[in-house]
Amino acid sequence: MRKLLLAVIAAAFAFPAFAQQYPTRPVRVVVGFAPGGGVDISARLLAAKLGEYFGQQFIVENKPGAGTNIAAAEVAKSAPDGYTLFMNSPAVVINTALYAKPPYQLSDFTGVSIFAATTNLLVVPASLPVKNVQELVRMAKEKPGSLNYSSAGQGTTQHLAGELFKLRTGTQIVHVPYKGSGPSMTALLASEVQLTFINPVAAGGHVKAGKLRAVAITSAKRQASMPGVPTVGETIPGYRAEAFQGMVAPAGVPQAIVNKLSAEVARIVHLPEVTQRFQLDGAEAVGSTPKEFTAFLKAEMQKWSKVIKDAGIKPE
Repeated sequence: MRKLLLAVIAAAFAFPAFAQQYPTRPVRVVVGFAPGGGVDISARLLAAKLGEYFGQQFIVENKPGAGTNIAAAEVAKSAPDGYTLFMNSPAVVINTALYAKPPYQLSDFTGVSIFAATTNLLVVPASLPVKNVQELVRMAKEKPGSLNYSSAGQGTTQHLAGELFKLRTGTQIVHVPYKGSGPSMTALLASEVQLTFINPVAAGGHVKAGKLRAVAITSAKRQASMPGVPTVGETIPGYRAEAFQGMVAPAGVPQAIVNKLSAEVARIVHLPEVTQRFQLDGAEAVGSTPKEFTAFLKAEMQKWSKVIKDAGIKPE
């Protein structure tokens, strides 16, 4: 009994010491997308900065496939020691509601930090006679089913932003999924569809050229880069459809390690060179606490689960 008590006491003192020394070997940073995308670029930028600070390698591993389910499931099953991290996007939330038997649950992860937030721009061809959300809703209601909107694919943030818009406005707008944001934008420019929700950076050049019209932005507040573009929520109270890039670890990682990582991520994302890199991709630096991230994930899960169910969305 005495030996057991001593062992428990020793373990209690060992955890803080373990966290203080962390990391003592290379850390895997898993990304569920192919190299070159927004999350991958951010992950590599953060990994390099974390490596410089901690004096250990943070090695990015790309494991694309199944809408990030492959990467997420692998991290969820990893040892909860802080040496396997997952750089995620809204897919980590969406997939648990989209798939009948997802290979993981949100409870399998511990939130570390949201390092960047992105939004979508609601755009229409310049030839479409609508200048604001109110006019768009009026047109959709006058001619139910006559308007189409494109997205980067079934279950993407663009798709869900559109379905949330339909549910909140009571409109019948037809979803047309494409294989990626590029083809989705091409379809809009060719007037194959009448509207889309897309990253402001991807649409910005076409808006400036007068080919597209920015109707509204899906974030909770107006963006500093386009102050004249109202939010959808200014017309449809409560509407908000933002994307994020975040870091999670397997559930059970010692809180001291989670806090250590979170604090450093928050510092890094507000470095001028990192903030500027995010802005090039239409992202805004955040740097949330683990508690804030966990609460955010739960809220997003509740919101998108309802949208997916009400809209009858199924995976491709």
